[in-house]
Amino acid sequence: MKTQSLPRSRLARWKNLWQITGKSRWALLGAIVCTAVSAAGAYLTPLVVSFTVDSVLDTKPMQLPAAILGLIEKAGGRDFLVRNLWICAAAILLTSLCNGLFSYGRGRFAAQMGEGMCRALRGQLFRHLSNAPYAWHKASSTGDLVQRCTADVEVVRRFVQVQLIQVLRTVVMALIAIAIMLPISRPLTAVATCLLPVLILFSFLYSKGVQKYFTLVDEADGRLTTALQENLTGMRVVRAFARQKQELEKYTRLNTEYRAIGCKLDTLMALYWGLSDMMGYTQIALVLVVGVLMAARGTVTVGNVILFASYASMLTFPMRQLGRILADLVMADVSLGRLDEILAAPAEAEPGKALCPPLEGKVEFDHVDFCYEDGRPVLRDITFAVQPGQTVGILGSTGAGKSTLVHLLQRLYLPTGGRILLDGVDIRDIRADHLRSHVGIVLQEPFLFSRTIGENISLARPSATEEERFSAARTACIHDVITQFSDGYDTVVGERGVTLSGGQKQRVAIARMLVQNTPVCIFDDSLSAVDAETDASIRAALAARGTGTTFLISHRIATLRQADLILVLENGEIVQRGTHAQLCAQEGLYRRICVIQNELDEPQKGGDAV
Repeated sequence: MKTQSLPRSRLARWKNLWQITGKSRWALLGAIVCTAVSAAGAYLTPLVVSFTVDSVLDTKPMQLPAAILGLIEKAGGRDFLVRNLWICAAAILLTSLCNGLFSYGRGRFAAQMGEGMCRALRGQLFRHLSNAPYAWHKASSTGDLVQRCTADVEVVRRFVQVQLIQVLRTVVMALIAIAIMLPISRPLTAVATCLLPVLILFSFLYSKGVQKYFTLVDEADGRLTTALQENLTGMRVVRAFARQKQELEKYTRLNTEYRAIGCKLDTLMALYWGLSDMMGYTQIALVLVVGVLMAARGTVTVGNVILFASYASMLTFPMRQLGRILADLVMADVSLGRLDEILAAPAEAEPGKALCPPLEGKVEFDHVDFCYEDGRPVLRDITFAVQPGQTVGILGSTGAGKSTLVHLLQRLYLPTGGRILLDGVDIRDIRADHLRSHVGIVLQEPFLFSRTIGENISLARPSATEEERFSAARTACIHDVITQFSDGYDTVVGERGVTLSGGQKQRVAIARMLVQNTPVCIFDDSLSAVDAETDASIRAALAARGTGTTFLISHRIATLRQADLILVLENGEIVQRGTHAQLCAQEGLYRRICVIQNELDEPQKGGDAV
């Protein structure tokens, strides 16, 4: 995906994520507290077991805090505990319950933090996508954007919610374990931790290897999502041209590539988990062997051996998670980088004064030039003026710049030279929402949302009354069609309006624009999807309605012939201008098209007026 901004540094990306977390930060504090308490509680159970074996079942001296030791002595000392072994069992149960309770708190707070952050991140992504410039969206893949806003957000959430807390838990458990084991036996502590440096080094090497493959998997997943999205939205085209087999082959190829890369990643993960498991069990075996030998010599007690074996397990297996944590950190960093390309994308800025002047429809193009970022010129020295209420027809071959010209009027693009005035005000100085609420457009390829027909028509003006919607639909010659549906205006159209025909979608889009009551109306070849008779009926209804200043882009001479001014574009330049009669009297593209369409000598029809 191409962007118009440089990606931020890694530190800046994570700092921005922290800022996005916002109100969820309090949950992070709760998760930290619960993690610390549960980690400490996890070590109490082996301590109670060791104490029971050495000082209750055996006769080793009790090594307990003075307060607890005083209570035991008052109760009757060791003999009391021997007669009431259930107290030791209850202590084990209590520590386990405490550990479970705080582990639940850790999970709950971590989930609140992760889901809260995820909600805020999704909202910010959607806002950025909504406010990104039109040109930025034109250079982006829809499927890739969807994949970033779903799968990549999930990767970041999983790391923040699970692995970030796991890092704290691993560190706390390591510190507590070493603090408990060192005073008991330094040699056995060294044995219990001898493989940890190897495991840590192995984890770092694993995270380096997984970074490359995860990036490849993420990119392959994006291509697969894009292919699926294109096929679902373009299913009519696929079926119309019997392309099912070819599209299936394409999808199968992308799916196979994704599987191959995924298998390499899974193999690397399996290698790490297998070897780390082996090191973990080896660590426990070393503690047991050395501990039993030391116990036989009387250097440590049996309870100490049980304690160290438990701690070795509790240390090693969380520590082996370090590889998973580092791998997920790498994955999250890659995903956050992909998300940052959206978050760092420039929002559509107000290039001028952001004025909201009254607009009546006077349009002036003053020596306007436009070229895309690659430097390819699209429009050159476009100059003309239109008075309020007049109609401008635009004719030209494909790629002549017709659509770009009217897109400039809505400021979807900014001219690279010259200026465009609306009622004497440079459109750069008009606030974008104010400008677009006064310049309505019906695109060549209409887009309808998966909502009711009535909601689609009133999309740009939700406050429109039912009669206003009906009036706009009548002008667009779609009202009678809608009323024939079983649910009328409450009929839900399919995604992108697939349940309607091309002409019906186009007419609904026209009605949607007419509901706005804008002083400037643009029809970007939007009557091409309807038949000539319906075209004439719509234009007659528009003329009777009085739609203000109108721009008509069309390849039909019948659609353009009653325009007050007709512009003929070739290679981004105006090569002819005038009325229908004037252009028919000149040699040029317009006259040639008239001859082809048998319009040169055809009498004008009253229904062809705009």
